[in-house]
Amino acid sequence: MDTTTSPVGVAPALTDDQWTRLAARAEPFEVAEGDYVFRAGDRDYSMILVESGELEIVRDAMSWVDEVVITVAGPRSFAGELGLLNGQRAFLSARASRAGRMRRLSRVDLRRLLSDDDELGDLILHALWERRESLRRGPAAMTLKFVGSETSADFLALRRFAERLDLVHAAVALPPGEALDLRAHNFSLDELPVAFIQGEPLVRATPGLVAERLGLSYEPTQSEAADVVVVGGGPAGLAAAIYAASEGLSTVLLESVAPGGQAAATSRIENFLGFPFGVSGGDLIGQASLQAIKFGVRVCAPCEAVGLTPTAAGVRVALADGRAIDARAAIVTSGAAYRRLHLDRWEDFERTAIHYAATPLELRQVAGSPVVVVGGANSAGQAALYLASSGCPVHLVVRGDDLGARMSSYLVDRIAEDPRIQVHTRSHLVGLEGGDALEAVRIDTVGEVPARGVFCFIGADPATSWLTRIDRDEAGFIRTGTDVTAPSRGVWSAVAREPLPFETSIPRVFAAGDVRRGSMKRVAAAVGEGSSAVASVHQALAG
Repeated sequence: MDTTTSPVGVAPALTDDQWTRLAARAEPFEVAEGDYVFRAGDRDYSMILVESGELEIVRDAMSWVDEVVITVAGPRSFAGELGLLNGQRAFLSARASRAGRMRRLSRVDLRRLLSDDDELGDLILHALWERRESLRRGPAAMTLKFVGSETSADFLALRRFAERLDLVHAAVALPPGEALDLRAHNFSLDELPVAFIQGEPLVRATPGLVAERLGLSYEPTQSEAADVVVVGGGPAGLAAAIYAASEGLSTVLLESVAPGGQAAATSRIENFLGFPFGVSGGDLIGQASLQAIKFGVRVCAPCEAVGLTPTAAGVRVALADGRAIDARAAIVTSGAAYRRLHLDRWEDFERTAIHYAATPLELRQVAGSPVVVVGGANSAGQAALYLASSGCPVHLVVRGDDLGARMSSYLVDRIAEDPRIQVHTRSHLVGLEGGDALEAVRIDTVGEVPARGVFCFIGADPATSWLTRIDRDEAGFIRTGTDVTAPSRGVWSAVAREPLPFETSIPRVFAAGDVRRGSMKRVAAAVGEGSSAVASVHQALAG
């Protein structure tokens, strides 16, 4: 058995008063040496407060590695990390190394504490988050391990899912063409990627299958319907979920991939209020996701909505796996799907060299090699600067003749001053060249240029095809409020009112962010719309 030291077991230094307030909320029990108070894989487990005795936090043994004691929790400390709030199954075990008296604080009571006691709640939330970050860098990461080819889109999807959800995990990327000896596990290469969950292999793993095993997918309960279901986990959806939950509404957030939307794919946002030095989309979404689970939002990802129908009590959202969620109201923030170029071999290279985001995850795929960025708006400009600053020579391909037409001036100025970026206006990407890997692209105005990756930022189409009953414009964007067309207003006679701001043609169904007709396609605007829509939800539910 190995032992390691880590700050994950260190509880904040609580005053006598703080400890008394915390302990008063928890149920006491006695433990003998060797007793487990929770085990890896447990779905419903509690925060454990140590009054006397001692707990070992253990990563269980697996077929290829021994058990590791991550840390030891002594008196007036507690065992637990961020998974207590987001519903994830336990991935570590807690075992009494000395007999003593413990207290059990349930997840429900923990969330109530975060809401009721700001001082104590903030101390505990910081500790849970810091433990999660520490665990990501230590031996606990082996509890969720991905193995796959570094050029595999399926492997990349797993890593993106885990990183956006801030999961404790490890990833082993195999270089292209390198043989892998999987005989000990009886795997073939066509079974990759493999996810090892507590040492148990899951072949041809997908984010959905992994989420199911971890307890992060939606599971119906016997409790009453939620007050609000938010469909889409971008800035608008996260803002809506946070405001709804913080104002006392039971809230479920559904996201088909992982929280963040297009914002999470942005390497740097410099015009968002309160961040004078800029903030990465990943960091912004990470903090927003932490806020959401702090207020008790039930975040389910990946969880794809495929239909929405009104019911006598509100709405029912159908899921791709056949399940359904009932709620008193819904807020649609499903955003938009990335547009693709209609080029030969686009689909071939889309699995290996074509990206719709520029974050450290994608950067590792190109590793300082020449790249092409396509697009003329802020996201393309931010991507070009990020890639260039990371050592990649960049060709920026812009269809229009003025880079400043749709891009903020501060980005235009920086691009003009960066010798690593070549801008091609009035230009189009017209061809992709290479064998198994992308080697070059053809630009109509300059011919062939070397490229290991293409970063495509040419806009997106609203993700509304699943909303067949809702009034949309000719481009698929959802009409709301006074914009709802006259033929769609017949249903409103039954509720004796007009659509509220952000309300769609279906009562108690709202829309916000990029998916809404007339919205400003900016992160700050999406946050404002998501939070503002909640005011209309309250008004509708009170009617």
